[in-house]
Amino acid sequence: MTAETGERRAVLIAGPTASGKSALALAIAERCGGVVINADSMQVYRELRILTARPTQEDEARAPHRLYGHIGSGDGYTVASYLDDLEKTLIAIVRQPAVIVGGTGLYFNAMTQGLSDVPPIDERVRAFWRERAQTTSAAALHKELAVVDPVLYGRLHPNDTQRVLRALEVADSTGRPLSEWQETRSRPLISGGHIAHVVMAPERDWLHARIDERFRAMAASGGLDEARAFAALRLDPALPAMKAIGVPEMIAAARGELPVEEAVEAAITATRQYAKRQETWFRNQMADWPRLDPASSRHFVAVADDIAQRMK
Repeated sequence: MTAETGERRAVLIAGPTASGKSALALAIAERCGGVVINADSMQVYRELRILTARPTQEDEARAPHRLYGHIGSGDGYTVASYLDDLEKTLIAIVRQPAVIVGGTGLYFNAMTQGLSDVPPIDERVRAFWRERAQTTSAAALHKELAVVDPVLYGRLHPNDTQRVLRALEVADSTGRPLSEWQETRSRPLISGGHIAHVVMAPERDWLHARIDERFRAMAASGGLDEARAFAALRLDPALPAMKAIGVPEMIAAARGELPVEEAVEAAITATRQYAKRQETWFRNQMADWPRLDPASSRHFVAVADDIAQRMK
């Protein structure tokens, strides 16, 4: 059983923020002696434990955790960087089940399908298409894709604007359709072996209440102090960590630019919007993954027991 061949025991848990993914991952890891591995692009940053809802030190004491808080917020970190770190981790824990959990869809796509070697997009091309998206309907952009990448035109929904724009940018910048680049992917890290998949799929009202409760708890348990310390680093505003959900709002509150309660409300709204985008991604990209409603505690425990048993 080796990471190199992909023949291993692994559990992949995806879902929107605040949907109970980490609780399920920890329950499974405890039951089967597994290692919890992060698949959230913001939880990799060292300085943002509270505001990115990383596992607590108490949770980390209950089962091994990997790829949490291992990168400085001022460092560049890409999907390719994540795959490198994931591969090293899988090799290091080859005899233990890997319980991979997070809300970053691109990470899951890359680990299960490989990563296409698309060159960097010319920034002028990117700016052009982003501007076009402000003045052109989603349906019209989708029709333009039919000309430059008919394969992806047939695969993508007209309202999947983010992926349509990505395909238009790649075709314009490289002169080759994105669908051709995707044919030359790196090998997947997770394939074959004993693999279990699950997407957390809570009801919208339940999730909104969880988001509200969790962010208020963050703010009350050190989130504002963490934002203040983070702002003191004076990092480039363009860095991904500076755009983590809730971070800009809490930095504004820490600086006295917004009342704390107003910042919290704005952060909750931003988190709900982000969760909606995540749900759309999982619905489109992981349609064949089993769904779990985390509000059903009996079902939640049964799923954890069933998956853990299969990983032994």
